[in-house]
Amino acid sequence: MTQTSQAPASAADAIPTTPGRRPRVRPHRAWAVAVVTFVTIIGAAAFASLPGLLIDPLHSEFGWSRGAIGFAVSINLALYGITAPFAAALMDRFGIRRVVVCALTTIALGAGLTVYMTQLWQLILCWGVLVGLGSGSMALAFAATVTNRWFVARRGLVTGILTAAGAAGQLVFLPLLSWITEHHGWRPAAAIVACAALAVVPFVWLLLRDHPADVGLSAYGAEEFTPKPPPVTGAALRALRALRDASRTGTFWLLAGTFAICGASTNGLVKTHFVPAAHDHGMPVTAAASLLAVIGVFDIAGTVASGWFTDRMSPRRLLAIYYGLRGLSLMFLPMLLADSVHPPMVLFIVFYGLDWVATVPPTIALCREHYGEDSAIVFGWVLASHQIGAALVAYLGGVARDALGSYDVVWYSSGALCAVAALMALVIRRVPVAAPELAVTG
Repeated sequence: MTQTSQAPASAADAIPTTPGRRPRVRPHRAWAVAVVTFVTIIGAAAFASLPGLLIDPLHSEFGWSRGAIGFAVSINLALYGITAPFAAALMDRFGIRRVVVCALTTIALGAGLTVYMTQLWQLILCWGVLVGLGSGSMALAFAATVTNRWFVARRGLVTGILTAAGAAGQLVFLPLLSWITEHHGWRPAAAIVACAALAVVPFVWLLLRDHPADVGLSAYGAEEFTPKPPPVTGAALRALRALRDASRTGTFWLLAGTFAICGASTNGLVKTHFVPAAHDHGMPVTAAASLLAVIGVFDIAGTVASGWFTDRMSPRRLLAIYYGLRGLSLMFLPMLLADSVHPPMVLFIVFYGLDWVATVPPTIALCREHYGEDSAIVFGWVLASHQIGAALVAYLGGVARDALGSYDVVWYSSGALCAVAALMALVIRRVPVAAPELAVTG
């Protein structure tokens, strides 16, 4: 009898038919796993849509400064990044399903408890710590792990699609949450975030699988079957060891630096402060939130296209183009903010949206090329720098608004940083990493 490991199913299984008919081809199971991952990230993205909507309501109800509220958001963003590399290692130890289910439950707990808070420390604990830890385990390292295990061909495209899931979640939840916040208060909006995270849990547990070998398949596009590796013990030590090895290469610091600026100019800046900045100019909260949702629409297109380009072009050149265009758009934003939506603002939203998360597929590709089997964990550390940059700007943006009465200096500074990131991306060379066993030209 032929064993499953010796004769795995091919990338597409032919379903037998009667003679004279062409066999129907069944899609590879990897695409079903990608769909489950996409929907999971969409459900979890609800929590990321809320912080920018909380700043003004919490400031009005409790009298907390925007800087203090921004500090709680910065804790969330920092933990999101720091947790990511450990989560990638935990997925190798306990499996993707278990880690993701625990993460979603933690997000739901943190968001749900926020409804009952009355003190600033409770905001920091619930939204900063609990939601930050849960979201870190659901970070882009999740998408990178799924892509690395289930796909050999179309990795760039699938990475782009899964990355776009966060934008799709923003598109689904942001207008709804802004309307609820404006008409019914922020507490019902926080409760919806908790429910959205919980609703995804059974979906993940029943449909997600950890490895192609679990269902007797090879990865999509693989020429031969790869047995499921045994659980990797010492997840924390492995994450730290991957950081130690990667930090000895210049490529890691260039990727970490560019991604820190990426986080500063997206999650830390626009996602956190765009709505209150637009409201400062008299724009209704619902209108400003809808513009963010439109960014999500074009972000999906831009990220999927970026994945397609990453399969065909130099990732570092793509990064230079993306950061340069983003910096240019941010320089124009202070001149476009007004009390209503007008064509130049719509043009900015389209242009900026196409570039929002387009940096992720080429960054993951460079990690994969340089760091091999540890690439998902190394990307987790690069993502940590992304979130540290986001956390700093989430906090400093609020401080600048309190001190100067305007966000203008924050927009201009972020635009200049993006120009620096474009130059850093061009410095990344196609050279092997320092460790000989990981030497893969990038």
